[in-house]
Amino acid sequence: MNGSNPSPPSEKPAAGAKSAVRTVTVPEDRGGQRLDNFLLGQLKGAPRSLVYKLVRSGQVRVNGGRAKAERKLEGGDEVRIPPVSLVEVGDKVAPPSGFLKRMEAAIVFEDERLLVINKPTGVASHGGSGISHGAIETMRALRPNQTLELVHRLDRDTSGLLVMAKKRSALSELQALLREDSEDGTRSIEKRYLTLLVGRMPDGVMSVDAALHIGLRQGGERHVQVHRDGKESLSHFRVLERRGGHSYCEVRIETGRTHQIRVHAQHIGHPVAGDDKYGDPAVNKRLREQVGLKRLFLHAASLQFALDGGRTPYVLNAPLSEDLAEALDRLG
Repeated sequence: MNGSNPSPPSEKPAAGAKSAVRTVTVPEDRGGQRLDNFLLGQLKGAPRSLVYKLVRSGQVRVNGGRAKAERKLEGGDEVRIPPVSLVEVGDKVAPPSGFLKRMEAAIVFEDERLLVINKPTGVASHGGSGISHGAIETMRALRPNQTLELVHRLDRDTSGLLVMAKKRSALSELQALLREDSEDGTRSIEKRYLTLLVGRMPDGVMSVDAALHIGLRQGGERHVQVHRDGKESLSHFRVLERRGGHSYCEVRIETGRTHQIRVHAQHIGHPVAGDDKYGDPAVNKRLREQVGLKRLFLHAASLQFALDGGRTPYVLNAPLSEDLAEALDRLG
């Protein structure tokens, strides 16, 4: 230890300066958190790539020794955090005030444990890969003295409910509920989406049980496809309305795979409207010109779960955004 008191996470040196070396004692309620996630909370706004670089180079120490990014910390551990230039961490990339106001207005629920937003389309869940202002970084900027961690993620183009935890205990319990390993086979978290599928889905209800595999295209772009060697994936589609020859559906997912709904919809021959990765370019163009649909029609509409071992129920809802509702109305 350096013998000095650790600086509060919200304190920042002057622009262009470097933060001082700090030794931070891991609070008891952060026990079990990965080292990389703990550092992201301490170095507000730092890109994940910088955190990994600091860990790999040995500049970060746990109890005096080197550690891997995935190491699970324990309450009372001493973490050495090296000096970091604000040029690296990014006062220079503070979210614009207009964007901050937009994200503040997106909050749909908040209590002492959780903060939930109706994430707009086009906003990434977290920064990285050239994205400075993900949802989590922006909410941390709005709540500088509050610890916030992402519970799960949404695709950048998908709108809807995104949950952040204020307390480590809530994060741990929710992430445990999200795993597909309940003993009786039932889901502990119920996730429902609203989507517009291209064409008339033949049956009112359809379940898609098709394993999904993530591959990489040239340039590192992720591309998901149905493949027998992939991970088990299950989606339940239910038609709510027929609109303009297309199918407005509710989708309940029992697994949370990358691009799951989009790939399952493509697999059954009815891709999600406005999907420029897995969809039908000709139909997307027609919907853009005729009804003004300029984005992926996929919205995380509701979440139901219970914390405290099932004693405290949560029912969260996010209304369909105006642009999607208007496109749906124009379909007739």
